[in-house]
Formats: sequence, C-alpha cells, structure tokens
Amino acid sequence: MALFAVPNLIQDLIPAASESINPWNWNLNASGLFLPTMHALSKFALLGACAVHSVMGLPESVERREANLLKRNVDDWINRETPIAWQRLLCNIGPNGCAVANQGVPAGVVVASPSRANPDYWYTWTRDAALVFKGIADAFARNYTADLHTQLKNFVGSQAKLQGVGNPSGGLSDGQGLGEAKFMVDLKEYTGEWGRPQRDGPPLRAIALIRYAKWLVENGYKSTAESQVWPTIENDLKYSAQYWNQTGFDLWEEVPGSSFFTIASTHRALIEGAQLGAALGKPTRVYTTVAPQVLCFQQSFWNAREGFIVSNINGGEYRRGRDANSLLVAIHNFDPSAGCDANTFQPCSDKALSNHKAVVDSFRSIYNINRGIAQNKAVAVGRYSEDVYYNGNPWFLTTFAAAEQLYDALLVWKAQGSITITQTSLSFFRDHVSGATVGTHAAGSTIYNQIISAITAYADGFVEINSRYAHSNGAMPEQYDRNSGSPLAAPDLTWSYSSFLTATARRDGYIPSGWGAGQATALPSGQCQKFEIASSYSLPPTPSFPSSISPAPNAPVEQVTSVPAGCTNPEKVFVTFNQRATTAWGQVIKIVGNVPELGGWDVNKAIPLSASGYTGSNPLWSITVPIQAGSNVQYKYIRITNGVAGVSWESGDNRAYTVPGATCNIQSRSDNWK
Repeated sequence: MALFAVPNLIQDLIPAASESINPWNWNLNASGLFLPTMHALSKFALLGACAVHSVMGLPESVERREANLLKRNVDDWINRETPIAWQRLLCNIGPNGCAVANQGVPAGVVVASPSRANPDYWYTWTRDAALVFKGIADAFARNYTADLHTQLKNFVGSQAKLQGVGNPSGGLSDGQGLGEAKFMVDLKEYTGEWGRPQRDGPPLRAIALIRYAKWLVENGYKSTAESQVWPTIENDLKYSAQYWNQTGFDLWEEVPGSSFFTIASTHRALIEGAQLGAALGKPTRVYTTVAPQVLCFQQSFWNAREGFIVSNINGGEYRRGRDANSLLVAIHNFDPSAGCDANTFQPCSDKALSNHKAVVDSFRSIYNINRGIAQNKAVAVGRYSEDVYYNGNPWFLTTFAAAEQLYDALLVWKAQGSITITQTSLSFFRDHVSGATVGTHAAGSTIYNQIISAITAYADGFVEINSRYAHSNGAMPEQYDRNSGSPLAAPDLTWSYSSFLTATARRDGYIPSGWGAGQATALPSGQCQKFEIASSYSLPPTPSFPSSISPAPNAPVEQVTSVPAGCTNPEKVFVTFNQRATTAWGQVIKIVGNVPELGGWDVNKAIPLSASGYTGSNPLWSITVPIQAGSNVQYKYIRITNGVAGVSWESGDNRAYTVPGATCNIQSRSDNWK
C-alpha cells in the first residue's frame, strides 16, 4: 500500500449514490471510520432548491444566503475530509499504521507526525497521545468497532509500560517521572534538552483511559476496568493530586509557570477519576479533597478588567496572556451537565465567550491572510500573538478549537432553550447581533434566533478557513503560513486530524458523556488551600484483556455518573507536614519515617515536600500524607542535593507523632529544620 493510499475497506464502505440516506448524517461504520452519507443526488437537490428559491423571488437576506452557501461548502468539505482524517490519524499509531509500520513503533503508541526533520516530530508526547485517544474513546463509545477497541487496548498497554520508564524528570518511585512529556517512539527515554516537567500529561492520560474504563463498566466488564486499566489511571491521578500546585512548562513547551490548561485538565481528571474510582470501590477522598482547591486556583487566571484568561501565570509574563491554550480548555472540559457554568469554564459561559472573542481578535490584524475580514467573521487562529515558532502562524488545531467551542455552546443553548447574556459576554454577542442585550433570551425570541443563526455561521467559518488552507488531497500539517496560507511545519500532524474529528462531531450534534462537572462547580469557602497530597506509586501490571469484549445488549449495565461526596475512607487520616528549611536552588526537602506511608526509612521512598509556599521570609516546605489511623509515627526530614548521593539528615532524635483515630479532619504538623 502507498504511504497514504485509501484502504479498500474504506472505499468499500463509502455509500453508493443509489442508496437512500440522509444527506446530513454521519455514521461510524464497522471499521471505526466516519463516512459521509451525502451523495451526488442530494447535492443536486440542494442546488435545485436554491435555484427554485431564486427564480420564484422568495425573500432572503444577504446574510442568510451567505450562511447557506457557507454551510454547503463546509458540509461538502467535511464529507470529503472525514474518511481522510480518520485514515491519516490511524496511520500515525503503532504498530500497523501506514506511516509507522515496521519502524519500531509499539502497539498503541501515537507518533506526533511522520516528520523526522525540519521539524523532527518522530516522537510520542504524553499530552498529544492522550488527547488523540480521548477522541478515539469518545468515538468508540458512540459506535463500537472492533478496530477502535483494539487501538484502545493497545493504548492501555503502551501507557502502562511508559509509566515505568525512567527519564530526566525522574522515576515512578515518587511519581515525578510521570511529568516527562516526550519519549522516543520505541518508548525509551528522551534525554535531550527539553522543557520539563510538563504536568498536563498525567491528567490528560487519566481522562483518556477513564473514558474507556467507564465504557467497560457500563457494558458489564467492571473487573476488567479495575484490574487492567485502573492501575495506570491511579498513578496519573496520584500525580495530579500531588504535583498540581507546582510549576511546570505549558502545553506549548515554552513557558515555565502555572498553566491554565494544566490546572483545568487536572480538575477534570480528579473529578472524573473520583467518579470511576467510586464505581470500582476505590478510595477517592484524595481526589475529592484536592479537586475543589484546584478549581479555586483555576479562577486566578481570569483577567476581569479585560475579559480574558491569562493562560500562564507565575511565569511567561512577557506575553499578554491571550492564548489558544484557553480555547482548548473550553472544548476538552465540555460537559453539558454544567450548563454555562463559568467556574469550570464551560464553552457557553460568559467568561469563555468573552475569552473566545479576545483570543480570536488577537489574530485579526497580525496575519496578512486575516486582513480585511469583518469583525463578525471567522479568521485563522494561532497559538498566541507573540509566537515566533516558524515565524508564528495559524495552526489547524487552534482554529478548529475556536469552531468547536462555538458548536459546544450551540448544543447547550438549544438543549436548555435559552441564551443568557451578561455584561461580561455582551461584546461577544454584539459582534454578531447588534441588538443583543443583557438578559435571558428564550428560544423562539428574535434575539435567540438571530444568535443561533449568526454563531452557527461563525463557527462554520473557522472550519471553512482550515479547509481553504489544507492540502488539496486533505492532508493537514501543523500550521499554515500567516502571509500566503501555504501549509507548513510538521506534515500529517496527528493532533490536527483529531481536532478536525472532534470539532465536526460536535457540529454533527454528538455530545460525549459528561465527566461530573455539574456536580463539581462549587468553590470552597474562604481562601484557596494548597493541598498537595502524596501517595505511593506502583508499576502497573502488563494488561491482559479477555479475548472477547463486546457491547452489552442492555447497556449501560451500570452508570458511572456520581461524584462521591462527604467523608469517605476516614481510616486514612490526612496529615500535613510543614517544614521550614532554607534551601539553595536545586535542593529538595523530603520526609521519611517508620511507617509505609513515609517510606519505611528507605531514603529512595522518601516523600518530597512541595516548595509552592516557599518565600525568602518564610521558607516553607509542605506535603499532606494519608496515614493509617492510630499509627505511632517516627520521622525525620532530609535535604536532597543532586539526587540520593547528596542526602543530609536533620540532627537530633527522631520526631514522633501519634495519628488520631479515624477522621476526615486534616491534621497538621509544623516543624523547623534542626
């Protein structure tokens, strides 16, 4: 087979023109491919209808005609592009993808791009792979196919192995190695210089695996979800709960600090992980304790004066903050059960819409291909306006994200039968409907109808722009030139195809199952707390799935929807250890003690404390550790310099503490280095 030849299987499944089918419906066939069901007769029928409309002189506004033409153009491109996008996405997944076969890529490994030079993307990124497989898992849940199921099982196996690969970020013993972003395609460590750690990978991978595990539970395979998938998920959730408040590099791998994308992804992972964990009978209090504090911190990124998300704080201050990072949050944390909630940054929330305008507008004047386009029309969208990578260009995935957020919003507005406009979102709406006013506009009202029509066309406009600059054969690289629109940078970027598929699935009306956001919108009272809870990590067993797993005829056998609340598993008492110790750059404070939760006096299993609260005047290191109720604990702090070879123990006798009986009240110890 040629590198990107369309398989006969796909050709055989494209419907013939004589079939009786709905011209605007998409179906996922037995091969796991979305196939267009529009055919030539349907197109002629549409054109004929337009001709009759014109001949008979029926009134139609210019805006309406433009919107109808845009819709037909986008429909037509999606019909052609969908099988291509699926095929090229799967081409980049080992072991048998057409772009990676026989090149040492293990099963379930996503290669970012086949490109090996200028740029070299012949690697696997935890983040990219997770987002790709999140999309695959949602497509699989929509329509079961054996091929996609094999891909998902392979992904579970590859990630279980990857968690045990030591790397420059660390190892699995304290979880720090999970923050490594990039690996060789054969799952060996990448030792070159890179922005590390990147803390979005573990929560995103957890989310992708949870999507599949929930399907297993809902179809009667709870024991398989527990034994084969949960161990890998659990490590990632533990990492997310322990390291969420520590800085790392953003998803573009350029800025060290606190990333809105990472924080929001962490909140979702902890909530959805608690959902799944409760269904499997696993302890979940770590996740439900940390998650509200993560959500609380997530609010810190909002710039109320200018109405947008500052996508990176505690670093990257040279940027203005308008970044497609935030558009990706809106689409990947979409959950209709939360409505238009602003705390979780739902796509139709006033903050998310105001931010959408700010981010998109930041690209209107800087790209030549956007010049002259009206304010109410879509434009090409890049990562952030200060971008200089490849001269700073629009990206396919960010432009699709701008469309997908609007499709998400439309789905919720239609479902709830109203649109609420606040002072925060008013400017967004007035770009498209000049008469928009603050208030709630019910379905059927003039303002509601005008907004639905205008935003539908606006969303389609972003898709149309990408269709204009994709290769004529449907191939989509990473970017296209800001001046000429020529496709460039990494060819056949897997994430580009995935972003097309998720955006057009929303356009088609498909809504994946929620993640519990509707039960997790409340902020904790008072100030945000920096709870970082340490846990032990274990190498997942090599997954071994039953030979036959198929959808249950009466699915769901069991629903996975409830987020546990209240005091659960109080026999593990949360103890926060606070240690004030002055350190130099590169030094770390850890705690080790006689109980298993503190490493059993094994320095290699000592628990690292977080310096997120460290200042020059208050050199505070802290960590919260769940310890068995009633334990008699002896412990000491150690200072680590350049790994275990540089261990310094504090002086004096062991410290002692008796953990109280079962309780959900957090205990605290305050110590000073001695």
